[in-house]
Amino acid sequence: MGHLSPTFEGDTVVVTGASSGIGRAVALAFADAGATVLNADVREEPKDVDADVPTHELARERGVTAEFLECDVSDPAELEAVVERAREYGGVDVMVNNAGIHVSKRFRDVRPEELRRVHEVNTYGAFFGTQLAAEEMISRGEGGVVVNTASTTMGVAEWEHSHYATTKGAIRMLTRSAALELARHDVRVNAVAPGPVATEITEGWSERAREVGPESDATDQPTLPLRAATPDELPGAYLFLASDDASFVTGETVWVDGGDHVC
Repeated sequence: MGHLSPTFEGDTVVVTGASSGIGRAVALAFADAGATVLNADVREEPKDVDADVPTHELARERGVTAEFLECDVSDPAELEAVVERAREYGGVDVMVNNAGIHVSKRFRDVRPEELRRVHEVNTYGAFFGTQLAAEEMISRGEGGVVVNTASTTMGVAEWEHSHYATTKGAIRMLTRSAALELARHDVRVNAVAPGPVATEITEGWSERAREVGPESDATDQPTLPLRAATPDELPGAYLFLASDDASFVTGETVWVDGGDHVC
């Protein structure tokens, strides 16, 4: 089957949390599409298994401009500094709010400081990342696109995910609310909701990513119509939503989850 091949030559794309996992795959896909890519993350080194070259260095090997910017997305001032840096490359054309943290814990055991921290990174990071990028896009008068990383947990309850799921539910409504208010400024806001993906944030999936499914003999694996994904299966949705092919799509959340939400 064929592939969509959107081009982002001349565009500047900011991806938060792009040092590893989904963010790394998305950043490199934008690099392959010709974009200038800025990785805003708390760390430069990847955590993925068998990955030792920083994302921005791999992007440069693809022939594009790329840079690592140390950024804790829970601090709006640090996000603002990232947007300011992007102005040196012409401004933010695409903002991917992907950075997130997750620790499994039973609902009854979640402490206030733990809930606060996961919301500061996941919810605040996406909220102010969207807000600051949109302000920059509007100031240039050229519009732009925001793509947020949600999760299937925004609509499907899972054990030990209560604190994480509330952040992803918030991101879904942030996406819809921002899309409503920003449409008149030609700023589109959408989200991608990944299901189980083999990344360092979902420890244990890496070895089983291609084995999950109805034919698996393992008893400790979730039931998925397909299987768990690998990070390189996610970027297509992000690039589509950011591209002109999705020029009439805003406020939408695309489920990329192997059918998880239909179970």
